[in-house]
Amino acid sequence: MNATSPAGGRTRLEARLTRKTVRSASGLRIEVIAGVAFTLEEGETGALIGPSGCGKSTLLRIIAGLDRDYEGFVHTPAQERIGMAFQEPRLLPWRSLEDNIRLAAPQATDHEIDALLTALGLAEHRTHFPGELSLGLARRAALARAFAIRPTLLLLDEPFVSLDTPLALQLQHDLARLVESRSMSTLLVTHDLGEAIHLADRIFVLSPRPARVIGEIVVANPRGGMCFEDERVIAAKIDALRQLR
Repeated sequence: MNATSPAGGRTRLEARLTRKTVRSASGLRIEVIAGVAFTLEEGETGALIGPSGCGKSTLLRIIAGLDRDYEGFVHTPAQERIGMAFQEPRLLPWRSLEDNIRLAAPQATDHEIDALLTALGLAEHRTHFPGELSLGLARRAALARAFAIRPTLLLLDEPFVSLDTPLALQLQHDLARLVESRSMSTLLVTHDLGEAIHLADRIFVLSPRPARVIGEIVVANPRGGMCFEDERVIAAKIDALRQLR
């Protein structure tokens, strides 16, 4: 049983999930989520961080409306526009980079698409097909597609995973700049603490499966800017939360 209905005020997202189970290949029911509750305000960026396999991606799919088999509720404002970038770029291989964006956002103007392609370093690749793109460029294209729909809520499922460090840092910087230039809230799934600190205003710490929110950490750093709060300090806070649990 689940419910999705508008929320009021400046709250962009309210998620209160009491239970989510999946069936394994052997037929067993496995509990994936067992108590996740948090809110995200307008203009905020939140990061979900937790052990591999704890249910982060499942949670994001529920919030996106792609999975409705759960107990609890997800509330978003009326007329919410959700943009999402998955772990894999998921570009149509028979369409050019620009066509992939236009198919997802037919209302986007030529000026908006030109600006996005320029901001993400894709202008010279607009006519290329996905098979001609490196993984880094394909991930940029997936971000451009998500931004092109003019989202009020942006969901990102480990968008920089498997990229080398310099490229991942550049994409994080580009993402932070784009988020700051638009009126949107963002929820990021990541296993990289440095990435969460660099991009998020708040970090929601999840337990091992079945996922529960065991703590919330407010990040003191300006999003995408200089790191005022040492990564080791936040890592120690997360460790303390896990020990308290």
